[in-house]
Amino acid sequence: MGPLKNSPLRQRFGYAWAGIRAAWRNEHSLRIQAAMAAVVVLVMAWLRPGLIWWALVGGMITLILAMELLNTAIEQLADHLHPDEHPRIKLVKDCAAAAVLLLSLGAVWVGVLMLVAVYIAH
Repeated sequence: MGPLKNSPLRQRFGYAWAGIRAAWRNEHSLRIQAAMAAVVVLVMAWLRPGLIWWALVGGMITLILAMELLNTAIEQLADHLHPDEHPRIKLVKDCAAAAVLLLSLGAVWVGVLMLVAVYIAH
């Protein structure tokens, strides 16, 4: 068991925040996704959809940002372990990026359905 396993909860939160800060500084994609999320929240505040839509869209935003962080972690680890270009490392990184893309497309789908539901309700 590593030294970080079973550390106090406060310390583990510290590690998580350190990861978020590092990814924020180094990953343009994360900053773009966060900006898009902020715009979506502003649009939702303007449209005032029902609570279920807030829950769905908020969940999608959280999942996308979490996937961006996971993608960053995978890329960083892959680049550290194998700095040279390698077809299998490329596949791993491409699959992680594809996961972000698929989740983003799912979020667009939820957003479109929300807009349709708000339009029909008015």
